[in-house]
Amino acid sequence: MNLYPLKFDPILKERLWGGTKLKTVLNKPIKSDITGESWELSTVKGDISVVANGSLRGRSLQDLIEENAVALLGQGVVDRFGKEFPILIKFIDAKQDLSIQLHPNDALAKKRHNSFGKTEMWYVMDANPGARLIVGFNRDVEKEEYKKSVEQDTLLDLLNYEIVSEGDTFFINTGKIHAIGAGVLLAEIQQTSDITYRVFDFNRRDKNGKLRELHTEQALDAIDYRKKDDFRVHYTKTGNEVNEMVDCPYFKTDYLALSKTIRQDLKNRDSFTIFMCVDGGAVIENDWGSITIKKGETTLIAADSTFLSIQTEGVKLLQVTI
Repeated sequence: MNLYPLKFDPILKERLWGGTKLKTVLNKPIKSDITGESWELSTVKGDISVVANGSLRGRSLQDLIEENAVALLGQGVVDRFGKEFPILIKFIDAKQDLSIQLHPNDALAKKRHNSFGKTEMWYVMDANPGARLIVGFNRDVEKEEYKKSVEQDTLLDLLNYEIVSEGDTFFINTGKIHAIGAGVLLAEIQQTSDITYRVFDFNRRDKNGKLRELHTEQALDAIDYRKKDDFRVHYTKTGNEVNEMVDCPYFKTDYLALSKTIRQDLKNRDSFTIFMCVDGGAVIENDWGSITIKKGETTLIAADSTFLSIQTEGVKLLQVTI
């Protein structure tokens, strides 16, 4: 099978807090004014990505993995994850604040949900003036103090707020309480998991007038109550080079700001490669073909590729591998 650079149809999600930036900034074909997420690469049950380009158009990502796991994912990835795609890639538009939430670690997620945990990272693509994120606590907190703040509706007083702008990047490990604030558009890279413990939702009601479910008790044993300043990612932005951003057990992400063509030798890369285009545009080529990618688009390069070429006069990319 010719595993040329693959592009997938976006899986668009309406959310109570969503807006229109996925269309106005990223040119997604949204159909409502409350579209909050575009899932770019997913094998989450019920939301499996479908190829949008070339001779494999219409085939699901899961089907391609079943038929060509090693060629597509890499032997090392298959050894760790079998035929499960280990990454979920999204663009997120928060017109309103998201709920305050956290994600369990692998052990707890396996025990309770037979799922992976959810370690993730955010790259801010656009932010209104003063827009902010919630990341962690503003001081060490005891569990009983946290419980009391939830009961008394004072949780917001314990949280850490970060003003953000384009290019700011955050690593959200499991157990860290967090929320995307109103006015932020970002790229999200995460483990394949949809397990979220929502602990506060600003007392909002859905379209049916109901409060959304909270996971107060489940969250108690999943939260890291310590104040940690380990979330903001500091990275270089050297032009026409690969700049490391995050290297964790679940994914490795690099930043590329290119103004000319570069070529990468992939013979020793035992992993698929994902490119998220966060600005500009480029033509990406491997052994079997090429694809044009522009801001707001994502492409998957098979592990079996021996090289890739990125041809551009100006592009900013997030490069994701395992």
